Amino acid sequence: MTKHGKKYTAALAKVDIDKVYSAHEAVALAKETSFTKFDSTIEVHMRTTLDSRQADQQLRDVVVLPHGLGKKVRVLVFAQGEGAVAARAAGADLVADDDETMKKIEGGFLDFDVAIATPDAMGKVGRLGRVLGPRGLMPNPKAGTVVSAGDMERAIKEAKAGRVEFRLDKTNNIHVSIGKASFDVNKLVENYAALVDAINKSRPSGARGNFVKRITITSTMGPGVKADPNEHIEGAE
Repeated sequence: MTKHGKKYTAALAKVDIDKVYSAHEAVALAKETSFTKFDSTIEVHMRTTLDSRQADQQLRDVVVLPHGLGKKVRVLVFAQGEGAVAARAAGADLVADDDETMKKIEGGFLDFDVAIATPDAMGKVGRLGRVLGPRGLMPNPKAGTVVSAGDMERAIKEAKAGRVEFRLDKTNNIHVSIGKASFDVNKLVENYAALVDAINKSRPSGARGNFVKRITITSTMGPGVKADPNEHIEGAE
């Protein structure tokens, strides 16, 4: 049995573990029970009835959170020629258009949060799969991170503004950050509402009924707060 410290125990005492809260209540409580010295991240954890082994039950997409994530997002772009020029003009933090940078990444350099690539660069990027894949940094068309030079500005702008990828993991759960504990409650609720809406719109063809079975909202290291998975959220209340 995991032994928790006094701060966690005190935070947990504020949560009714048998109650399913509204989105606004759950977010406010997750924010209130954040006890770290640093600005905690507010996280959403969803348990689904999907089976990630089935082709018609895959779930992977992106959402642009209206209020971002409250952190500076570092964007690396894999591109050459026109794509590299467009990436630099659009404000990419790093452009991997030379062998030296590629070797650096292959060696473990991962000082970036989002990786974007042009289609013609994907041949070289594929060799970095074992480094980028496990960290969720592999560019993917479904996630909107494989784009043409013409779409580069929009892709970088969205990544820096708070575009978040969500996907079903091997245990059929979804884990997504929606902001910081320092955010206003209404802003967190609006980010949460945007996420829930995007997940419902990405419903796999093989999903049955309400495929999101359970939702828990928590702060970094904080206790989990159950949110109503069937609530229709218009946004901030």
